[in-house]
Amino acid sequence: MEGHGYTGRKDDYLKRLRRIEGQVRGLQRMVDDDKYCIDILTQVSAVNSALESVALAMLEEHIGHCVAGAIAEGGSDATLKVKEATDAIARLVRS
Repeated sequence: MEGHGYTGRKDDYLKRLRRIEGQVRGLQRMVDDDKYCIDILTQVSAVNSALESVALAMLEEHIGHCVAGAIAEGGSDATLKVKEATDAIARLVRS
């Protein structure tokens, strides 16, 4: 298995992350400009949703590429990849 599951869509991920980065900078400006709390919280929620979307897409790429490939190859790497995926899911559920 060469590369990562997301490699083919790397530019899309980078574009999404840059957009999120811009949203976070916008939040900093809102605080600096003493904007209304609810407006800031609304934007924080939007950033969280955008990050969740990236995380879920990345998780799908990982399962579809890394986990599936490791299972196809068999061996202890398959168990490790499944454990990594379930740990990542647990972290996402807790956040």
